[in-house]
Amino acid sequence: MPITAPRDPQLSAEQQAQLERWLPDAVVVHDHSWGLVETRVLEVEHGGGRYIVKAAGPGDGHLRREVEAHQSWLTPWTSVGQAPVLVHHDLGASVIVTQFLPGTLVLGSLAVHDPEVFRQAGELLALLHDQPGQIDEGYEARENEKSLRWLRQPHRIEGETVERLRVEIASWPTPPARLVPTHGDWQPRNWLVHHGEVRIIDFGRAALRPSMSDLTRLAAQEFRRDPRLEAAFLGGYGSDPRADERGSTHAWFRTRVREAIGTAAWAHQFGDEAFEAQGQRMIAEALADPSSSG
Repeated sequence: MPITAPRDPQLSAEQQAQLERWLPDAVVVHDHSWGLVETRVLEVEHGGGRYIVKAAGPGDGHLRREVEAHQSWLTPWTSVGQAPVLVHHDLGASVIVTQFLPGTLVLGSLAVHDPEVFRQAGELLALLHDQPGQIDEGYEARENEKSLRWLRQPHRIEGETVERLRVEIASWPTPPARLVPTHGDWQPRNWLVHHGEVRIIDFGRAALRPSMSDLTRLAAQEFRRDPRLEAAFLGGYGSDPRADERGSTHAWFRTRVREAIGTAAWAHQFGDEAFEAQGQRMIAEALADPSSSG
């Protein structure tokens, strides 16, 4: 199926024209698009090679993050074939092309239960985080305000809980934060396994953040399901980034609550009821934690 206007009307004319320049006569092999967001993710074949095309809609801001990640942070992975290499990009047209990375998605396969997969994922994440970062004096305050904005937008978080969250957030300190390159969606749906080796995809949420932020989705899902996976992951990572140098987990609690609010509100707005339920559960569990003090 050539990438032409009549065959894929969800791509803009500008995106199609750019793809024709980069990959003339490319043929779509598989459509990996989620459907919840505007971004199209197409596996294509051209000149005997395979590539992934990502074409974003006008309201999508993730593609810029993805390009920044490729240009600035992914060398520890791409240099050893554990992440795809960026081949072409045009942020004006909101379209990029990367090399296709062979592998089976961990989510939905038996690998999602394998501690060795989680050990390797921990090792890979440590490589990403162990790059030059920066101290940000305003990060915590900005993240607090972001959570309050989510609470002002449409959601189905119960009223009393909303008020409790607002009071909780208002009580939090805003110390300087050390930020490092993070993936932003670190979980099995973005891990591949190829001949026993874990590989990483999808960098649309990559940004400079505290290292602990990359554990929020695992903690709410896989770690909760099977403690062996958590132990294997932390063994691969080499430490537990959820505690500061004094062993305090206050920053982790704040991170958990922010992630829970964002999950519940975002999922409601995009109609993902299962993910929304997870966000609601994350809020309840964080607030019920007797050690939870911001």
